[in-house]
Amino acid sequence: MSWHPQYRSSKFRHVFGKPASKENCYDSVPITRSVHDNHFCAVNPHFIAVVTECAGGGAFLVIPLNQTGKLDPHYPKVCGHRGNILDVKWNPFDDFEIASCSEDATIKIWSIPKQLLAKNLTAYRKELLGHARRVGLVEWHPTAANILFSCGYDYKVMVWNLDTKESVIVSPVRTITCHQDVILSMSFNTNGSLLATTCKDRKIRILDPRAGTVLQEASYKGHRASKVLFLGNLKKLLSTGTSRWNNRQMALWDQDDLSVPLTEEDLDGSSGVLFPFYDADTNMLYVVGKGDGNIRYYEVSADKPYLSYLTEYRSYNPQKGIGVMPKRGLDVSSCEIFRFYKLITTKSLIEPVSMIVPRRSESYQEDIYPPTAGAQPSLTAQEWLSGMNRGPVLVSLRPGSELLSPRPLPPERPVFNSVAPASPQPLDQREKLAAEDGWRPPSRLEEKVPRWAAEHRLEEKKSWFTNGFDIFECPPPKTENELLQMFYRQQEEIRRLRELVTQREVHAKQLELEIKNLRMGSEQF
Repeated sequence: MSWHPQYRSSKFRHVFGKPASKENCYDSVPITRSVHDNHFCAVNPHFIAVVTECAGGGAFLVIPLNQTGKLDPHYPKVCGHRGNILDVKWNPFDDFEIASCSEDATIKIWSIPKQLLAKNLTAYRKELLGHARRVGLVEWHPTAANILFSCGYDYKVMVWNLDTKESVIVSPVRTITCHQDVILSMSFNTNGSLLATTCKDRKIRILDPRAGTVLQEASYKGHRASKVLFLGNLKKLLSTGTSRWNNRQMALWDQDDLSVPLTEEDLDGSSGVLFPFYDADTNMLYVVGKGDGNIRYYEVSADKPYLSYLTEYRSYNPQKGIGVMPKRGLDVSSCEIFRFYKLITTKSLIEPVSMIVPRRSESYQEDIYPPTAGAQPSLTAQEWLSGMNRGPVLVSLRPGSELLSPRPLPPERPVFNSVAPASPQPLDQREKLAAEDGWRPPSRLEEKVPRWAAEHRLEEKKSWFTNGFDIFECPPPKTENELLQMFYRQQEEIRRLRELVTQREVHAKQLELEIKNLRMGSEQF
């Protein structure tokens, strides 16, 4: 009989949640009182958009990310809907474009100016008219540009192509009419070729979003799903909902077989909806409960037991909604792997909560930041509508890194073309000599720079690195802890330099003594 250890090895076992300090929160924000089960918040590396209370229609606030503290009561709003706004989503490929949907059965696309709003923004860029009843959800396609999905209370999912010149679009490019009740959530797989939905009839469906056909449908009665989520490239789905005994529950499903879940887990007896979030880069699942202050997180694997509970972040402040920062907006210098923005209506507060992997090293952690989806689409709208599928364009989160695109790099231009040859000997003759007797012609740089200077430059460059850390690429410290660590590192560098100077002084004295001895010996002879 084999023995299995109680704890398994995981680099994310000690992940902890770190709430922002009071001065780094967003205070006095009039958060909406709508009872709709949505996030009511959308975040990108530049802005936070949050649905707000507004008399005479719907509105939302767009707050710059660095504008923390108390919000001005007369802060400008984005308003233009005639009914309450139910959902907002930033364009993943344009940080200054956002979509909103409302009870007035319309969807509006807004262009947010790069400078701060001076007055209420009422001029939308596009308006989408197609739903007969209020629109509850909007979602951008994960890889194709200008493709938007919307779900309405008319039980329809509509696919919109925004790559047109018209400011008002009346007809969608596709209408999916397979649902028999209100659609509660939708989620795309990694390349956007499949769409999963949950409905008020508690069924999970996997659709072909271009054809509008149902590929899989769950008819399992023991789990009433309210939210569904594709788990990256694992070919699995996760749903949250309630069990037969009204306990909050989550279930894991095989993408190709929705007859019976792979595993089910009861969480508690609360009544709030569970919002699931999945990080495909770290295979971590976060479950956020509406109406409570806890965030549970798990590690997902392709094999049994599939879900491994790590721990939970606990708070006394209940969240009404939640926003999530894209990976490209995280602070990699502090080993931050996820960031939530909690909407706390009891305090009119938006509180950022960072999920951090504790690491001692200050350098970039390659193992917890693999290449991730960037802000560049891999398909145009027409390419996707014609049937093409392509994964997201990946970027590295290392500071100063470039796009990891498959396009070939331009040929490098030679640097020393303008330098005249050092000798009148023709180039072909020099190459001939090299081929005959193995002589290698010196490079232009070697001809211009003496060997001792090149060695000195190499030695000087090596001294820039301390414990594998480049002091010229060091980012400025942002917190007191980082400042102390920088101070201790500089003290260590000073100590090392003093030792080096002492060694050089001893070596110089030895050389002086040898010279003196040689002189004395020559005088005797």
